[in-house]
Amino acid sequence: MMQLNFVDSHCHLNFPGLAEQLPSIRENMMNHHVGHALCISVNLQDYPQVLALAEQYENFYATVGIHPDYEDIPEFTVEELINLAQHPKVVGIGETGLDYFRLTGDLEWQRDRFRKHIHAAKQVKKPLIIHTRSAAKDTIQIMQQEGADEVAGVMHCFTESYEVAKQAMDLGFYISISGIVTFKNAADLREVVRQVPLERLLIETDSPYLAPVPYRGKTNQPAFVKYVAEEIAKIKGISLEEVAQTTTNNFFRLFLPHSTPV
Repeated sequence: MMQLNFVDSHCHLNFPGLAEQLPSIRENMMNHHVGHALCISVNLQDYPQVLALAEQYENFYATVGIHPDYEDIPEFTVEELINLAQHPKVVGIGETGLDYFRLTGDLEWQRDRFRKHIHAAKQVKKPLIIHTRSAAKDTIQIMQQEGADEVAGVMHCFTESYEVAKQAMDLGFYISISGIVTFKNAADLREVVRQVPLERLLIETDSPYLAPVPYRGKTNQPAFVKYVAEEIAKIKGISLEEVAQTTTNNFFRLFLPHSTPV
């Protein structure tokens, strides 16, 4: 029997409720065979906290970017993103993308910000972490127009249709599945998981949000990514070991192509 080794490809361990509990969070990761975690930046103000986690712990990595929900903040230049992304523990650009669910009105600023992230990713040759909500058509269109396929990346916390997943995969992107897949009302997402090849899937928690069943409603943490993997194994009728090995290999292939999973 092969050794289980999961990767949480998207978490926010600098957020309140998690940052104060890092020793127990890391112990739970070890107990649940979660070997690595990618700590995601959502704004430049808190980016130093995200980077500090990656610098302190060998099995943590970081990204740099600004979430599309952050409206009233100073804009930034592509050069600023490029400079911050030079750090060796920064393995991706984002979380970036479009969100028409929480914000309304003229959102051209959001689309411009998304384009800047893609331009920076192409300059530093690091993959993109993309958030899309109620904006799939424009998200895919901008990815196509701006050449996001040159660096590829991941569609994080995916909840769109298989058609959207296929368009993203055609651009070289992976599809990341969160604890939502365990929710009772997530039949459509389970069908997407059934159709997407395992070789194109990643798993994530989006901690502290979206804790999977049996912890739904509680504070999420990287250890719980195991339950996402278990649901994928059940949907596809394959072993948990195969899900663990393949999604971990996928993570390293995308974010750390010159490293080997440990």
